[in-house]
Amino acid sequence: MSYKPLTKAVLPVAGLGTRFLPATKAIPKEMLTVVDKPLIQYIVHEAAEAGITDIILVTHSSKGAIENHFDKHYELETELALRGKQERLLPLREITPEGVRLVSVRQPEALGLGHAILCASPVIAEDEPFAVLLPDVLMHHPQKGCLAQMVDTYQKLHTSVVALEEVPDDQVEKYGIAEVQGPDLRITRLVEKPKVNEAPSNLSVVGRYIFTPRLMSLLKHTQPGAGGEIQLTDAMDALLQEEVMFGFEFKGGKSYDCGDKHGYLQANVEYALRDAKLGDTFREYLMSLDLQAR
Repeated sequence: MSYKPLTKAVLPVAGLGTRFLPATKAIPKEMLTVVDKPLIQYIVHEAAEAGITDIILVTHSSKGAIENHFDKHYELETELALRGKQERLLPLREITPEGVRLVSVRQPEALGLGHAILCASPVIAEDEPFAVLLPDVLMHHPQKGCLAQMVDTYQKLHTSVVALEEVPDDQVEKYGIAEVQGPDLRITRLVEKPKVNEAPSNLSVVGRYIFTPRLMSLLKHTQPGAGGEIQLTDAMDALLQEEVMFGFEFKGGKSYDCGDKHGYLQANVEYALRDAKLGDTFREYLMSLDLQAR
């Protein structure tokens, strides 16, 4: 069997972001900034690093700011150029990675993550693999991004790969948890938000997936599940009955659940500390707060 290269990624961005109201009343949650870039920009660049050339934004009528962010702003760029503000112009020109195309499709109703991914099916061929990146999860790694590492695994195994990360026992109930077998982390079962004493492991699914083409076909026949929504987990369970699926344990980096206020604030602090220009002065500031607290 021949395998097509992975070139397409789906980013579900149609959610209303109600956990961040009132900030997200007029601003898409994906446009909330971590230091000086919106969340969605970090995700798009992670996908580009992994060799993705076509990014499909599954969006909503209220999310026009996302599309505008990745479009050119000729007036602003011209004004900055005329004023000689090259240090401000360059970041604008780097928003969309070179060689990457963004396509938007609408999710007319909020019918679940599985339904959002299904909305991308018209622009993904029936024999194409695809990645899914959840835009409210940042995955930082000092050398190589999470999806790029997963692509290495996919190219060896030619089957679906799901990012996993260990979580403390008291956090297990917040996540989908994978049951795995063997050192290669073959996934045998997925359990959504189990109680800690019923969890098959402490390996949580962390918002990065690479799927074989079969997943999209199964989504088309997945019936509404919990909450009356088409659940991605249900389609993945069906895929497990037909194909091998492997976990990829994300190590050497850190994930941030930016759909949660604590995780979002943590990301801002830690990304600021890593920033080449801000890091030293920001660290001094934080240390001064610590000294005052004592």
